[in-house]
Amino acid sequence: MTASQRVVWALLGLSLLALAVTGAEVYSRLSYLWGILLLGNWLWSVASLRGLTVSRRPRLRRAHLGQIFEERFEIDNPGRLPRLWIEVRDLSPLPGTRGSHVVTLIGRGQRRSYLARSRLVERGVFPLGPTVIASGDPFGLFPVSRELPAQESLLVYPLMVDIQSFPNPPGLLTGGESLRRRTHHITPNAAGVREYMPGDSLNRIHWPTTVRRDKLMVKEFELDPLADIWLFVDGEGAVQAAEPYSAVDLSKHVFVHDQFAEIQLPPSTEEYAASIAASLARFYLHRRRAVGLVSSGQTNTALPPDRGGRQLGKILEALSLFRAEGSLPLSGLLEAQAQHITRGSTLVLITPTVRQQLSLTVDYLVRRGLNPIVVLLDAETFGGPPGGEYLAQLIKAMGVPVRLVKKGVNIPEALIHSV
Repeated sequence: MTASQRVVWALLGLSLLALAVTGAEVYSRLSYLWGILLLGNWLWSVASLRGLTVSRRPRLRRAHLGQIFEERFEIDNPGRLPRLWIEVRDLSPLPGTRGSHVVTLIGRGQRRSYLARSRLVERGVFPLGPTVIASGDPFGLFPVSRELPAQESLLVYPLMVDIQSFPNPPGLLTGGESLRRRTHHITPNAAGVREYMPGDSLNRIHWPTTVRRDKLMVKEFELDPLADIWLFVDGEGAVQAAEPYSAVDLSKHVFVHDQFAEIQLPPSTEEYAASIAASLARFYLHRRRAVGLVSSGQTNTALPPDRGGRQLGKILEALSLFRAEGSLPLSGLLEAQAQHITRGSTLVLITPTVRQQLSLTVDYLVRRGLNPIVVLLDAETFGGPPGGEYLAQLIKAMGVPVRLVKKGVNIPEALIHSV
């Protein structure tokens, strides 16, 4: 029972008591007044949400960290009674959500809508709901609410930065050994021609052969010899480092309506690793390299190398769900996977570890004929243990490319300059 209800009930009780003691007509009228007030407001509250519908229409269901997320809320009143006010409470776990709103004076058969915008400051999957609609009588005696479950979800990809330069080793093995595997992608290696089939791209037509045979002929391609790129993301929880932060507080410092506002990554090695892996995947895929992803965080992920925008979508989705809460060290993961990777492939290792065992693992990869590239996240700058710079120097002395990324630095610049 609310405070307002207690007051009205108390007034009704006092009026009835005074009527019983004095028998005065004024107390009889007051009793009727308080009784009608309670009954009328209760009936008003019961009808205030009846037949009312609220829908949420997100503009996108997949977006990148730093983008503005737009969602339209629609409130439909198909009944005959007007609604004085409707409060919409957005209980979505999306940080910085701005969907809560109060809409007043909704006439019968009327539909009202409003647009909610929020800056995406955390990657992951976020249900768009639940949503609570609340209303009541004009005096606030009988507040009522109804909870609507989440119907859709939003997938937030990691932040991708534009990398201009990064080691891009050739995929050719000495002696010109080739992989005899057909691919539907266009590569520098033409394997032959075949007859045109419905669905083939016109830019694959080989016109000299077409003219000679008097029918459409298209080129077939093979995969580049040993051109695979493997991204290994360290998901061991024991080596991660992060400074305290709140995603909700982080969203308050970003101007919501500015689409190009700069956003800072959360001070966490996990977030930096996901962002760097996503950026490097796009960097290599734009250069028509076959890219795969391996991580061992909360769940194990192994995406075989492939090309094209579909592969980028798979990698981004995996990194959106990546949580560095695993128990398998990166060295153990590499030793288990290296035997299944073709010689000559490039392995990009993204890790915040300070263990010198990593240098031994890098030497093992080199002896197996693989080309490792190490991206070290300096854990000390994220509040973790020191030793990142010393480990980077050890790996550099082996002739392996090393990039050291510190908290708050410009990631594209850090990936250009070697240690």
